[in-house]
Amino acid sequence: MLVSARSFAEYRAMFALTDGDLGPGRRILDCPAGAASFVAEAGRRGIDAVAADREYAVHREELGLLVERETGFKRDRLARETADFARSWYNGADDLVRRWSAGARLFRADIAARPERYVAAALPELPFADGSFDLVLSSHLVFSYANRLGGEFQRDALLELARVARREVRVFPLVVYDTGERYPGLERLREELAGAGIGSRVEQVAYEFQPGADEMLVLACTGYRPPARPAAQRAGAVDDPVRWRHREPGG
Repeated sequence: MLVSARSFAEYRAMFALTDGDLGPGRRILDCPAGAASFVAEAGRRGIDAVAADREYAVHREELGLLVERETGFKRDRLARETADFARSWYNGADDLVRRWSAGARLFRADIAARPERYVAAALPELPFADGSFDLVLSSHLVFSYANRLGGEFQRDALLELARVARREVRVFPLVVYDTGERYPGLERLREELAGAGIGSRVEQVAYEFQPGADEMLVLACTGYRPPARPAAQRAGAVDDPVRWRHREPGG
């Protein structure tokens, strides 16, 4: 799996984010975030956002350097793999490397300056309390690597993302990277989520890089009541380094 460093602008397009989604009083989780510059750029705009990724347990500031080195080293492979991809966002492999390198530099500076915004965590178990975030964003994992992660991962990951979301979860894309096809178990999975009290819809977005990858799954979490977590999991929750807005009076 290639660690990415996508930008704030890409996130806005991938997840159809509006000014209201990013407005005052909204708290956002990016999971898994990799070395994306979304949280860094969001912070510059006064947006309350947190990143979570398993790589933060081992690689933190150096993750940005890793992205720059890896994308440069794998430039020819990227060129081959993306030869048939849309050119509406990246103008070829060299442009992708340039943009990801720029995003990685922003990420590296921000994780050094605001380390509390970057939490070491991995799906399908996150160290956050129920309903910690208004909006949860998840890109290029749940369905992108569905054929490598096993059949139960998608369900467990989406239930966990819904658990920590107060309002919505948005997952992009719905296409399996290796096959280029939409995840075949999507409708069955949506039925399972509906049975758990999580409504969903598929929404087209104004972003496409991999052919056909222009849809996101939106989960409505307002009415979802997750089952009680085992005591061991509750004990492993992190002490929130930044106060969650929903815990404050009037939040």
